[in-house]
Amino acid sequence: MTGASPPAGRVFVISGPSGAGKDSVIQRLLPLVHVATVVTMTTRQPRADEIDGIHYRFVSATTFMAMRDQGELLESAFVHGNWYGVPADTVRTLIAQGRDVLIKVDPQGARSIKQMLPHAIFIFIRPSSLEELRGRLQARGSESPEEMAVRMQNAVHELAEAAWFDHVVDNPDGHLDRAIQKLVEIMTPQMATEASFHA
Repeated sequence: MTGASPPAGRVFVISGPSGAGKDSVIQRLLPLVHVATVVTMTTRQPRADEIDGIHYRFVSATTFMAMRDQGELLESAFVHGNWYGVPADTVRTLIAQGRDVLIKVDPQGARSIKQMLPHAIFIFIRPSSLEELRGRLQARGSESPEEMAVRMQNAVHELAEAAWFDHVVDNPDGHLDRAIQKLVEIMTPQMATEASFHA
């Protein structure tokens, strides 16, 4: 029909504890699927290998709080001592255009999005063990011992969150290709249902 709006795009939310390999998975996944990414905002400082606008949108606490208070964030969460949030307008615009959207958030943020977008597809990236998670964080070398302790303490609770996700994708060391294959299967149109934005 001429002038008809395109079908609403689907929303995929990828989550998991810090060190689960979310960034590595997404980097390998993006060339294989037709999906737009929504960059999360954060008040933390960028790591040495992170680029503003690609890995995160790094903003001041003042800017973040102003956007949160004005309802410009789909969700916001205080995690590991910093604020994180997803810009709502970006998500609205993309799915209204019929584009599928990929959002990467921590499990706390994913639970908030679940309330706003109950029909989104929630995917949990899981390491094989807490020991493996600790090893990845240590190899990353970007956290102080205090920050490492906080992330490991949070990881115990975050791993338990996997129970309510639609899909759990295991990402043990040495099996990234298998995790990517599973994600591609989940994100094909035949494997997922449409999500509509209710914010």
